[in-house]
Amino acid sequence: MAKISRDTPLAELTLRRYEKPTMTERELVRKLCLSLGLLQPGDSRDVVVDVLHVLLQAKRRREELHSEEIKNEVMKERKRLGLPMLGIAASNIRRQLKRIKDLQLIETNANLYRIMEFGELSEVFEEKVENFLLKSVMGRVKEYLKKIDEEFMPQMSRSKMLALESFSPELLEMAKAHRRN
Repeated sequence: MAKISRDTPLAELTLRRYEKPTMTERELVRKLCLSLGLLQPGDSRDVVVDVLHVLLQAKRRREELHSEEIKNEVMKERKRLGLPMLGIAASNIRRQLKRIKDLQLIETNANLYRIMEFGELSEVFEEKVENFLLKSVMGRVKEYLKKIDEEFMPQMSRSKMLALESFSPELLEMAKAHRRN
């Protein structure tokens, strides 16, 4: 019996480009969540926006919050804005916190959550996502592209391959350039 391979990613990153940010507060956080793939376009269950918004407000006060405090703040915020109370179960709040934590934007210390080291979100993104996660994902994608290029190389006889390997790369480039002209 053949072994079934599981296609479980080691890391996953969704990035979207939107118009320049001109909005404020919650709508700005919503666009960030959309841009980072934390929220899907057209998704009505947007509690992740409120979770991140509450954490950003706590950052202003340099406060760390327990998930239950985050849940209570999210409920107050949604009530104040007249938003439906969807996705506010404690288990869902913890799931959203995990998603944000997986992006390395927040951290926990003794079950208390905060923006990474109370730092600037742009710096945290650059350090953790752009320089670490994105580079590793891009490196692996490039490995797949290179392997595909090798696998789907035009068929060539073994003797031709050996003959070409004896030429220097510079000479091969000159031959290619001459053939194009």
